[in-house]
Amino acid sequence: MPPASMPNPAPASRLRPVAGVGPAALQTGIHALNCAPPDPAENRIFQAQLLAYLALLVKWNRAYNLTGTKAPAAILSRHLLDCLAIAPHISAAAYVIDVGTGAGLPGIPLALRFPEKQFTLLDSCGKKTRFLQQVKIALGMANISIQQARAEAWQPPRRFDAVLSRAFAPLPEMLRCCEHLCSADGCFLAMKGARPDAEIAAVQPAGRVRHAHRIDVPGLDDARHLIVLAPARIDAALARDELAPPAMSRPQALAQ
Repeated sequence: MPPASMPNPAPASRLRPVAGVGPAALQTGIHALNCAPPDPAENRIFQAQLLAYLALLVKWNRAYNLTGTKAPAAILSRHLLDCLAIAPHISAAAYVIDVGTGAGLPGIPLALRFPEKQFTLLDSCGKKTRFLQQVKIALGMANISIQQARAEAWQPPRRFDAVLSRAFAPLPEMLRCCEHLCSADGCFLAMKGARPDAEIAAVQPAGRVRHAHRIDVPGLDDARHLIVLAPARIDAALARDELAPPAMSRPQALAQ
């Protein structure tokens, strides 16, 4: 039996490889990201749950058009591994919200990786939140809460340590919609493709940008960046002028 903090693994009959994606492909990607749970038993559960989520996403995508990517192998690299690539950057956060989560990206892969953390998945689209409810039930994910609402209108019971977004909005708009969600000592994490220099320039005069990380995703040649922003309550003098992150070892950060 898994530890109490782990999500309940789906029955073995549900953990079949998805067409075009087997356990080996997933294991290779997780190894390249160096994001596997240290305990072997927890790692097996983690990878089984990811495959089960991938199977659900492929199945529901046929009718609900949850993502434009259809091929399971492409979903693995462009979505699941892409989301897990930011795992080192939320290691200190206990309460996390994924704004505009869509099909649960990045919230579901990260919640599977960190069952001890609490995740709120927020989206205004009913068909997407219905899919997320199905994922929560099928995978026994007790550490996620699903909310159907617009970010600017939803009032949280408590503020979050990390506010995540992926292809949600330009940085100024993200901050405007989500400012009330972030705790005073928390941060915003915006997943982007190419480095959004114009967006960074728009918010940096207020001292908001802490880091602009370049992210490497196994099997993906497209540019990926993670922009880390401070909440408005932080003293602008504490914001860093240098956007490049400090040198870190591989386990602490992805490629800089």
